[in-house]
Amino acid sequence: MELKNQNILVAGMERSGIASVEFLLRSGAHVTAVDAKPFEHLNDAARALHDRGVPFRLQKDGGFEDFDGIVLSPGVPLDAPEVQAARERGVPVIGELELAAPFLAGPTIGITGSNGKTTTTALTGHILAECGVPVQVGGNIGTAVTAMIDTSREDQWNVLELSSFQLESTVSFRPRIAVILNITQNHLDRHHTMDAYADAKGRILDHQVETDHAVLNADDEYCRRFEHRGLAKRIWFSGTRKLPSGAYLDNGQIWFGGEAVVPAADLLIRGRHNLENAMAAMEAGYLAGAALPDIARAVTTFHAVEHRLEFVQQAGGVDFYNDSKATSIDATLKALEAFDSGVWIILGGKDKGSEYGPLRSPLTKKARAALLIGSAAAKIASHLEGAVDLIEAGTLENAVRIAYAKAKPGDIILLAPACSSFDQFQSYEHRGRVFKGLVHALENREHGTTA
Repeated sequence: MELKNQNILVAGMERSGIASVEFLLRSGAHVTAVDAKPFEHLNDAARALHDRGVPFRLQKDGGFEDFDGIVLSPGVPLDAPEVQAARERGVPVIGELELAAPFLAGPTIGITGSNGKTTTTALTGHILAECGVPVQVGGNIGTAVTAMIDTSREDQWNVLELSSFQLESTVSFRPRIAVILNITQNHLDRHHTMDAYADAKGRILDHQVETDHAVLNADDEYCRRFEHRGLAKRIWFSGTRKLPSGAYLDNGQIWFGGEAVVPAADLLIRGRHNLENAMAAMEAGYLAGAALPDIARAVTTFHAVEHRLEFVQQAGGVDFYNDSKATSIDATLKALEAFDSGVWIILGGKDKGSEYGPLRSPLTKKARAALLIGSAAAKIASHLEGAVDLIEAGTLENAVRIAYAKAKPGDIILLAPACSSFDQFQSYEHRGRVFKGLVHALENREHGTTA
């Protein structure tokens, strides 16, 4: 997309959209900002753009076809009526990732998957940094891709967490190393079918060439379907079986390159899914130039990312874990895998078109009760009736209070909602911070102090 002196519309005024506007202004484009929310409901950074001469319009007012090009933030779907009308008129439409990628200096590692993206991205960045390989980390985690352009260098890796929302609008994006961790039911409210959702993820492979690499999960059905998608060399990992090459878990050890690299017990992150994330990150780090002995040392010093099966506190002998990022059924299943029994799980929020039945069996085996919150509570209750005790808590505060009153020493209270946060919270981070605040308040009361 040509930028200088072009009239470009940026749809969606959150972190990625604001960074896109900033980059386009520096590139000499004439920019118009659009959002589904009225101007007065935008955040301070978005409203400040108006003071710099960037006009604003409501998304529902349409008129997208009057521009030379459109840049979509991840939250704006390609099939939005306004976007569709512009595409039918021949207006180029790309996402923030596609806008930024041609201007990023240095090679890129792109990491996607239904679950584990943030942990794997952060761990890959940690491995490279600890091994002395220049790196910057961003994308769906932390810094928007367009905001990474000015700090990119030819001798530095760009490690990007990438969602299906970012990948669905790519046209030519090509990572030197692509990582797909897994593909399980998620975001069907946006993509409508599993095949469409999986295809969006698979686009990360489409423009790779023979000298590139794709790191794929040998245990995942969709990853196996992608074996011949794109031209990159395949390198596999598995948490369940030995592989002739690649990384795998066997007898309590992570193996890679035909040798036992590191004992699984030495990792500080919990759960088998995090061992799989670690294997993917180790392979990506190795392909990016890190030495295997250095990788082995680095992976054992990595702590859990905030809101990803994060240990919060022990209060009254009860352990609290914050997995607010578990916004899908599969993520919640993986969280439950990390515990044997005695779990009080907090479920609910905004439904994403999910089927909650797969939670029945593990909840029956491991949970004392499920505390239901948010707008999805009734649907979850209908899907889980009879599998486990269900407590209609309504709010997160009530759920924490009720679970703590009923739990016994040695039990676990786990926030792993299987839903989006947007019915009661601004984001999963906001939900996780509120949960941790409630837990710390419990701990303070236990010791006779106030928060």
